Order: sequence, then C-alpha cells, then structure tokens
Amino acid sequence: MLLLSAVAYTAWVLEVVLSTGLDPVQAYISELAAEDQPLGGLFRATDLAAGLCLLAAAGTALATGRAGASRRHRWALAGWSALALFGAATAADSRLPLSCTPTSDEMCAARETAGLVPATHTAHAVTSSLAMAGALAALVSLTVAARRYRWWAPVRRFGPWLLGAELLATGWSLASIAAFQAGHGTWALGAGQRLQVLLVALWLGLLALGVARSARPNPPDADGAERHGQDSDERSGDGRHRPPEPLPDRRPA
Repeated sequence: MLLLSAVAYTAWVLEVVLSTGLDPVQAYISELAAEDQPLGGLFRATDLAAGLCLLAAAGTALATGRAGASRRHRWALAGWSALALFGAATAADSRLPLSCTPTSDEMCAARETAGLVPATHTAHAVTSSLAMAGALAALVSLTVAARRYRWWAPVRRFGPWLLGAELLATGWSLASIAAFQAGHGTWALGAGQRLQVLLVALWLGLLALGVARSARPNPPDADGAERHGQDSDERSGDGRHRPPEPLPDRRPA
C-alpha cells in the first residue's frame, strides 16, 4: 500500500508526456486536477488513490500494532497517526478541486483575490495544508523512530537526508505561495511544489522497502536454528533459561 501510494502521489510526472497546457515550473500541482482542465479527472483519481492507500497502510499499522505502532514506541505511533492524517487529507483534497488555474489564468487569479471563486478553493487550501503538515510530521516521527529503535534500514540511512531536503523544499514552496498571493510573481512555485512532493514520495518508497524487509522471517543459521530467539525447550514457561540438568552419578556403588 505504501508503494502504491508513492506511485499514485507522483502521477503529476505524466505532464512530461501529456499536454496539460500548464507550466510545470510555475503552476500549482493542484491545478492539474482543476475542474476546467481536460485531464483533471485523471489527476483527481490518482490523488484519491494515493490518499486511500496511505490511509489503509497507516490504519492497518495502528489497528494491528504492527510496524511499531504501539504505546511502547511513541515515535512510531505518532508517525503512523500523522501518515493517516496525510492520507485522509489527500483523499479529501481530491474531492475539493480548484475551479480554475490562478497561476495561468489572470481572470481566475482576479476572482480568487476578490473572493468570487467557489468555497472549494478555501477548503482545498485547508486540506492541502493538513496533508502537507501530516506528511512532514510523519517524515519526522518515523525517521526518528527508525533511528531510535534501529528499524527500517533504508529509512534509518537515507531518511534524515530526505527530511532535510524536504524542509528546504517546503520553505521554498511557502515563500513562493506568499509571493504569488502578494502579487510578486510565482518564484518558480511549481518547481518547488513538485520537488516537495517528489521527496515525500521517495521517502514513502524507502518506508515501504524498510517495512517489507522487516516483515520477512529471519533466515536460519548454519545449524538450522532460527537467528531470532532460541528453541522453546531451552526456555522455561516464564521466559527464563532453565538451569542445566545435573549429570547422573556414575560412581561405583
């Protein structure tokens, strides 16, 4: 589910081969799914799929306690909860599309500034903000969990680097949005957002790989015993090692 969500979340790369009429350096990613766009239905569907897959993966971890989603591992619990928020907000985002494309349509931008666009524009901004907040919280919490509890080697190794790059890309996106809303141009808003989303998708791929590896059974040692734990007859019922059996007395009577 995590891997599927990562693939669906990067469906915007199809604009490389499909004619969308939008400038990927300047346009919001959300504009690909706007109601007045010919391919809007496709991108709304992929956003919905990404959100539902994330929600299913996080919900399963929280409901079953797998992947460390327990009170004992609070960083993991917080991370999976944030991932569930990310998924729910992304799914809601797909159901609240923009009606037009403000970065490429001056009339749309003017109507948005005057508050003459549908309420879905405001709702979309809220769900988009919640989705990114959930994504950032999940990246931070689950990366910390991977390093603190020694889980998910790919996340433990590359997660901090992706997290640092994600924070920089988020800063770029927020500054660009503020500049655009203030009438100072887009500041390559589209490029910043696309980098931001791509880094999240790469991190999701690492998490999917780490969780999949941790779910595999441990291979047996050369003598056939499992590497994890010991044979049950070496332990007593309360988990403590049994004392060695005394040797029989072989002295002559």
